[in-house]
Amino acid sequence: MLNLPLSGVETTLFLLYLLVWAGLLCGGFFFGKPGEDETRRMPLPTRLLSSFTLVTGAWTWFAISQGTSVDVFALWVAIGMTLGFIGDVFMAEVLPVENHVIFGMLAFGIGHIAYIIGMMMITLPAQELLYPAIIMVLMWWSIAVVLWYFVVYRGSKRETVIYLALPYAILLSTTAAVAMNLTFLDITFFPVMIGAILFLISDLVLAAQLFNGLHFKYVGDVVWFLYGPGQMLIVFGVILYTMIDSLHLFA
Repeated sequence: MLNLPLSGVETTLFLLYLLVWAGLLCGGFFFGKPGEDETRRMPLPTRLLSSFTLVTGAWTWFAISQGTSVDVFALWVAIGMTLGFIGDVFMAEVLPVENHVIFGMLAFGIGHIAYIIGMMMITLPAQELLYPAIIMVLMWWSIAVVLWYFVVYRGSKRETVIYLALPYAILLSTTAAVAMNLTFLDITFFPVMIGAILFLISDLVLAAQLFNGLHFKYVGDVVWFLYGPGQMLIVFGVILYTMIDSLHLFA
């Protein structure tokens, strides 16, 4: 298992980041007011601030991780989360640009390329398996194509963004595949794998909402309750596993 010692001060700092992030995400829902269409309760400021908290947490981890076996991984995760925040800004239509969905997908997509690079650059002790396992990648690509067809393509208008959503879904599924294969090599990365899967699920729900008219009460909040924890686990997954393991809960 990956050896990632954390001092008491570092553990406290990351716990504070998690508390602030969870407070913004959950507080925005419980104390926010439903919009006219009742698709969400979370106000825009708390959503973006929760995402920005993960950005600052990711760069803090990069600074703290210097000299450890995950410093390069932490760098690429910080870059990926920063791009994810930019994607959130585009998707929230904060910037006066057309095709905000495409710009958002582009930012998220490049961010996931950063996540993949970071995971691919990790050197694990006694790494004997072919990494990444091509079977794992093909399996997740197949899942992405099937889900794209049923959730996004079928029944939607044949717009350009619909077809762009396919390679985007394949890219997100690649992140899940690489994270799953990395988890098979080292269980420390299990939370990261769960985060990548949650991100993919959140994107599918959002795509169904945007392109196929999926509508139910607080659907927008459901997306964020999947997406937010997904990003958090990608950013803090290794740290969380290390902190929990230090309590000997996995013994």
